[in-house]
Amino acid sequence: MKMIIAIIKPFKLDNVIEALSDIGVSGITATEVKGFGRQKGHTELYRGAEYTVDFLPKVKLEIAIAANQVDGVVEIIRVAAKSEGEGKIGDGKIFVSSLDQVFRIRTGEIGSVAL
Repeated sequence: MKMIIAIIKPFKLDNVIEALSDIGVSGITATEVKGFGRQKGHTELYRGAEYTVDFLPKVKLEIAIAANQVDGVVEIIRVAAKSEGEGKIGDGKIFVSSLDQVFRIRTGEIGSVAL
């Protein structure tokens, strides 16, 4: 079992969820977060004063899947979250880590059947 964490631009969320639904991925957690990487924010003008916005709005997706689905899910997220053309700085990141155990609270199921 694997845990995929993807940080994407908020306006790409619908594209990613639709693409994942098309291949049968149903368990997704989405959280609104703020952060920056190489993009390092931007400057804005407010009432004549310029200020820097360091943390940009992003969406964090968490998806627990079977190990044999990782490559397909990562590729779908990568394609659906990428900006048009060559992509742009700030398109996001995808992290994959091992998931030792999963428990379904309602039924008590354990392991991959609990996904």
